[in-house]
Amino acid sequence: MRVYVPLTLPGLAQAHKAGELGAGPLTAYAVTPALREWYVSDDIEELEYAALNRAAAASLRLLAGDPEAPRRRIVVAVDVADKDAVPDPDGGLTVASIGEVRITGPVVLAKAAAVHADAGDAVADVTAAADALGAADKGDDDAQFVVDGAEDHELLWFGVQEIPALLG
Repeated sequence: MRVYVPLTLPGLAQAHKAGELGAGPLTAYAVTPALREWYVSDDIEELEYAALNRAAAASLRLLAGDPEAPRRRIVVAVDVADKDAVPDPDGGLTVASIGEVRITGPVVLAKAAAVHADAGDAVADVTAAADALGAADKGDDDAQFVVDGAEDHELLWFGVQEIPALLG
């Protein structure tokens, strides 16, 4: 199963140094039955793109919680055994948890399929979105508009061997 693990640049640096994303459990996003039902598509590429976007939104939440992290969303795509990625039984079917899975085992970074990251031109919008996230969560429509502005930026694809350049 392809899963998308949300990170920040400091989280990616730590994973690069350790050689793994963590021992688990890790939160990730994948094409789950709930995501299929919510997205209403049978196209696997569209569904994987939706899971990637869910992970990008989770990366934005990580940025909102870490004001020192550079303002770029980071998502690592990795294939894991189906048995190692399970929906959270405590997560329910809230909109926020659609597509969310827990990875129970360690994830070796070298086995990642790709790293997705914001380009430099997204930094201003991602910064504004991270700052507005709390107000958007409380129902502020203007703040939600700002958060949605970050989603207008496509994440770029990088090979695992390009992580050192990403970390700069």
